[in-house]
Amino acid sequence: MASPAPRFAPKPPWLKVRAPGGEQYNKLRETFRALDLHTVCEEARCPNVGECWSEGTATVMLLGDTCTRGCRFCAVATGNPRGAVDVREPEHVARALSRMPLHYVVMTMVDRDDLLDGGAGHVAKTVTRLKELRPDMLVETLLGDFGGHLGAVDATVDARPDVWAHNLEVVRRLQRPIRDARCSYEQSLRVLARAKERAPERVTKSSLMLGIGETDDEVLEALRDLRAAGVDVLTLGQYLRPTPRHVPVDRFVEPDRFDAFAREGKAMGFAFVASGPLVRSSYRAAEVFLRSELRPAAPAAPVEAELVPAASLVRR
Repeated sequence: MASPAPRFAPKPPWLKVRAPGGEQYNKLRETFRALDLHTVCEEARCPNVGECWSEGTATVMLLGDTCTRGCRFCAVATGNPRGAVDVREPEHVARALSRMPLHYVVMTMVDRDDLLDGGAGHVAKTVTRLKELRPDMLVETLLGDFGGHLGAVDATVDARPDVWAHNLEVVRRLQRPIRDARCSYEQSLRVLARAKERAPERVTKSSLMLGIGETDDEVLEALRDLRAAGVDVLTLGQYLRPTPRHVPVDRFVEPDRFDAFAREGKAMGFAFVASGPLVRSSYRAAEVFLRSELRPAAPAAPVEAELVPAASLVRR
């Protein structure tokens, strides 16, 4: 069973990670800053930043570093960019990434409700340009819900990313208290279903945070709903409170429960499930799986056991 988590509970042993560092990590940090690229790894205070950057992987964030929404779990800055967009960013980001020794890159975004298309055209231009410069590079787009506007979803799918992802984040009951009021459970499922309908061959992906107030039965309900929406790949991870201003951790879900959810996901038909306390939406083990599936001829980098602690990695 999961352990209850007092308001300021210390992390259990399975959530301990080493401080980021090392030559590759420092080199990537300097490169991203020199190129003025925002990474969700830093903005969202991901606990795996040291692991991923040391391995030469990262997730780039488009459309600035200010989100128009204020979800209670997220450390990204909230505000109103008032329509400000760097029109040079698609070319700049595409050229920068094309020069890096990466085989798989994740492009994510802040929500931009201040833009008519939610930023969909900007994302599409970036993906299209990167594919022109590096056709060998696999691209995942981890995007917002665009306010439920399906035309914006279509624009990003039509740019032909290899993986189209959007996070459900939390179970149905917790949507309103945890996510911004402009988000909804049904809206997230609708855009995921639209992406699969628009391009059935495209891999779709989503993620849930656990330990934020849900029950196990509610998690299983969410998994069934995601499969019904055609989602192929699922990640499940422990919610960690980024600052005292954010919603407290409700419980620390133990590794064996994550393993059980992975088995349930496999039985429901997900192509791949990464489930563990330190798993995040952009997670290297999932990316290795996707590389092997999307580009079978290209050997995927091995995932050493210590890089995926307490995670169940299950495929159909």
